[in-house]
Amino acid sequence: MPAPARKNGLIAVFSLGMIAFSLLLGSVFRVPESVSRLPLLAALVLGGLPLLADLMRRLAGREFGADVLAGLSIVTSVLLGEYLAGAIVVFMLSGGAALEAYALANASSVLNALARRMPTAAHRRRGPSLEEIRIEDIAPGDVLVVLPHEICPADGEVTEGHGRMDEAYLTGEPFLIDKAPGSRVLSGAVNGETPLTVRAQKPAADSRYARIVEVLRRAERDRPKIRRLGDRLAAFYTPLALLIAAAAWTASGNAVRFLSVLVVATPCPLLIGIPVAILGTISLCARRGILVRDPSVLEEIRNCKTAVFDKTGTLTYGEPHLAETLCAPGFPQDEVLGLAASLEQYSKHPLARAVRSGAAERGLAPREVSEIREVPGEGLRGRVSGREIFITNRATAERAGGGLPGSSEGLECAVLVDGVWAAVLRFRDTPRAEGRSFIRHLGPRHHFSRTLIVSGDRESEVRYLAEQVGIDEIFAGKTPEEKVTIVREETRAAKTLFVGDGMNDAPALLAATVGVAIGRNSDVTSHAAGAVVMDASLAKVDELLHIGRRMRAIALQSAVGGMALSLLAMLAASAGFLTPVAGAVLQEGIDLLAILNALRAALPPKELSDFADAEE
Repeated sequence: MPAPARKNGLIAVFSLGMIAFSLLLGSVFRVPESVSRLPLLAALVLGGLPLLADLMRRLAGREFGADVLAGLSIVTSVLLGEYLAGAIVVFMLSGGAALEAYALANASSVLNALARRMPTAAHRRRGPSLEEIRIEDIAPGDVLVVLPHEICPADGEVTEGHGRMDEAYLTGEPFLIDKAPGSRVLSGAVNGETPLTVRAQKPAADSRYARIVEVLRRAERDRPKIRRLGDRLAAFYTPLALLIAAAAWTASGNAVRFLSVLVVATPCPLLIGIPVAILGTISLCARRGILVRDPSVLEEIRNCKTAVFDKTGTLTYGEPHLAETLCAPGFPQDEVLGLAASLEQYSKHPLARAVRSGAAERGLAPREVSEIREVPGEGLRGRVSGREIFITNRATAERAGGGLPGSSEGLECAVLVDGVWAAVLRFRDTPRAEGRSFIRHLGPRHHFSRTLIVSGDRESEVRYLAEQVGIDEIFAGKTPEEKVTIVREETRAAKTLFVGDGMNDAPALLAATVGVAIGRNSDVTSHAAGAVVMDASLAKVDELLHIGRRMRAIALQSAVGGMALSLLAMLAASAGFLTPVAGAVLQEGIDLLAILNALRAALPPKELSDFADAEE
């Protein structure tokens, strides 16, 4: 349990115990009032003072919230000697604060997750021996040895060894990438079972992993604070309550009426009802396979007007397959596919696995590979069985080896053998079955005005998918840093919902108003997202949209309904019909009604989504 929740919880338990002890002393043991009030004084001093200190700090920071009335009630009750009423207010205030702190405990902890993965030392080769150095001391050109199961400390190139690395934390692709001399490696990747010798290309501080960490840190630091529902309601409720209390004191000349109004005005439907609704909704989401990490998601998701989607693994299943092989005359299909699959063993590109799978289905065994080179934006080169193989995009292939058949559509790559184009491999990354109907229903059912895709894939691939699911706006070929810039710009124009998977989406998830991660390919992404859909399902995203809307409606019923009853009680107190203690007891009854209504948020309704209707 987080420290704020623990502290306020202890104060609530202590103050309740002191109230019960005081009532026991006065009603059962018949001790003098001066003695029976001592437990109440203890509650006010030991419980009330810490609450008032927190309140004063927030007021100094210009945070004017719903608990101002409660603070004034505590102070006024002490000044007027109404200790029981003050102790009851301490209990209500601390109990609400404890619930709120507990609800907020699931907020993002992404930087801690990244820090746990960041290596602190590296093994540098000096002649025949290895020396351990700090990661900060890595310099370009250093020869590092990455031992089995270690995290690669810097970006570089393999110079010795054959093995595999898991780059899922950086690419979002949950599979191992073969490495051989000439292969590029990324910091943050987890080495497999064999050691690899790597020549560092840049200092660790400038590595890909470090840049993503810095982007995450900036995104978390710069993320705007969302003004919560309770504070918005308190903005007009608090001045109204103070006005009624002041008018009652002025008209009657009795300061006790001022206290009676303040006590009954203590906005526990705001302080307790709303956190209870949030906690109940978080519980409901968990039972539906949705992990809510940041409770503000439930308040803000209904206000989002722009939906931003990652491509691979979000709008698609993230598993492209080889659909067609178009071979040039004189190049047998099995021969070209075998050569390409052998070279693709050393690529981290999502299509590489599809090529390897296609070759395996045809029973083609891998061949010996050497002289591997992979230049970002150009493609993969290497020598396979003595032949020069180049796997690249259509534009580069046409410049290098002549015209290719057909037109560029969807996912494809070209294979050149000894400088001559040999085949075009075409793939399909299957769109999710529910993708088009889900996108189509966002406008009429959830009031989104724009939908767009932001992806690191090639424009032709992204545009092809966009046409399949019905999205007009795309941003293709974007790095994680560029993604977060785009999402920030969109968020400045309107509140945004970003849906993605993979660690390379983590900065964008933090930059959006609401970030939702699909699946759990990366614990870093899960921490960065405000909510995590455990099953890779767009239907679950739709459920979250409806659950958020329902939570807000229930929270408003509890808060506004409770405030309306409190307003009637304030009028009665201002007319002298309620003493401070009677007002506190009545307020507890109003709180109970608000809480019972808020508990409905944990109960599943008959329907959580209209998505099925949209698919018909």
